[in-house]
Amino acid sequence: MRMLGWILALFAAAVGITLAARYNAGYALFVWPPYRVELTLNLFIVLAVAAFAGLYLLMRLVAGALGLPARVRAARERRRAARGHGALNDALRAFLEGRFGRARKAADIAGGLGESPGLAGIIAARASQELRDYAARDAALARVEKDAPHEVALRVIAQAEMLLAERRPQDALTALAALGERHTAALRLELRAHRELKHWDEVLRLTAQLESRGVFDAEQAAQLRRAALVENLKRKALDAHALEEYWSRLPAADRRDARVALAAAQCFAALGGCAQAHAAIEASLEREWDPELAAAYGECLGGDALAQLERAERWLEAHPHDAMLLLTLGRLCAHRQLWGKAQNYLEASVAVEPTWTAHLALAELHERLGAADAARRHYRASLDLALAQLRESGGGRRRQPL
Repeated sequence: MRMLGWILALFAAAVGITLAARYNAGYALFVWPPYRVELTLNLFIVLAVAAFAGLYLLMRLVAGALGLPARVRAARERRRAARGHGALNDALRAFLEGRFGRARKAADIAGGLGESPGLAGIIAARASQELRDYAARDAALARVEKDAPHEVALRVIAQAEMLLAERRPQDALTALAALGERHTAALRLELRAHRELKHWDEVLRLTAQLESRGVFDAEQAAQLRRAALVENLKRKALDAHALEEYWSRLPAADRRDARVALAAAQCFAALGGCAQAHAAIEASLEREWDPELAAAYGECLGGDALAQLERAERWLEAHPHDAMLLLTLGRLCAHRQLWGKAQNYLEASVAVEPTWTAHLALAELHERLGAADAARRHYRASLDLALAQLRESGGGRRRQPL
């Protein structure tokens, strides 16, 4: 309908112009001495319209000719951008498919065409990392730094991850230092590097930061913190003063953690500080019962064995079937030369849960009492259980020849 309306309008305009020209008796006179030109007004109008149309077309042709090089360049840039975009997509797809050689080649093409040089360079670097071509990886990272200097975080995070995969934590920390602001990914990488370097104080600091950012839940943060505290305690196991000072500065919640208390007790015991070891274990067991801590309570026997025995017997009222606590009571009674009670406790421990440590304690007790046959029987049982435990953990297998 719209087209029909235009056609009718054109016909009406043509009819109107024809009628107007028919009754138009005007004329146009041009004088250029000694020339004189006289035209009808209708012809002058037609010539003026034709001249305007011709001049307009001529100007369009000239403008088109002058703008032709720019349009050619723009067309070439569009084709170049399309090729670069396609190459970048191919690189990303190949990398995710595990075709690292193809990914690196496509990424190099995309970077050469100027398509996201930062992203293309990182894909090429990561592909080279997977191919163990570290020289090509470093060259790709250098190109990213040169061609995309604003992509600092993208380059540094990728570089740090690849250096950590190469077992170069110190170099990874050096790379991460280039980031002015530590965002979450950088903090996680920094934590990983410090753990590999055994910088446990830094591990504690970063764990607290990441927990506050919601990266770790309470349990994950507690595990990391516990491991760092245990390692710090082990480092101070050669200096009694340093160990005592570090232990006293720990928050009460950390000192009562079972794994931390066990590590501290072992360190104190190694330095002859049985009283400190016992105090650490007692404080932790008062908070939460742990059989491994109960077993460690009887490993360091000092002058307070009687007080230990009395406390352990109170614990037995709440935990009558704990094999480790029974083992500890047997050791404490043997230390106090309460041979009958020691044998009863140790046999009760074996009855609840046969362990090589309980059989070994029984063997040593029977040996002291002169019961050679019973001692040999328990030594044998202890050895069998220890070997079985070793085989279960994989330590009893020989390494296969290469």
